[in-house]
Amino acid sequence: MPELIERKKAEHYPTLNTVFMVEDTLKNMDESVISVAELKRKLPKQINHNTLKLILEYLEESNKIAVTMNGITWIHNTSPKLRKAIKEGLEL
Repeated sequence: MPELIERKKAEHYPTLNTVFMVEDTLKNMDESVISVAELKRKLPKQINHNTLKLILEYLEESNKIAVTMNGITWIHNTSPKLRKAIKEGLEL
C-alpha cells in the first residue's frame, strides 16, 4: 500500500516515449552493467531524476532489468528459441 501512495506523490510521470527511450538505451548499451549516472549521460534527452526512478522501478517490476549494487542490467529476452526451451525443458 505505501507504494501506491508514493506513486501518487510523484511530480513527473513519464510519457510512453520516455519509457521507450530508456528501454532502447538499456537494450542497446555496450556494457553489461550501467550506473544510473551513466544511463543519464547516454540518454538522447535529459530526464528528471524522479521520472527516471519511476521508469526503472517499472522496468524492474516487469522483469526487463535487474538492479544490483553494481548497477543496472538489461535481462529481458524475447528469443522464441529461449521461450521454447523454457517451455519444453526439464525441471530440475
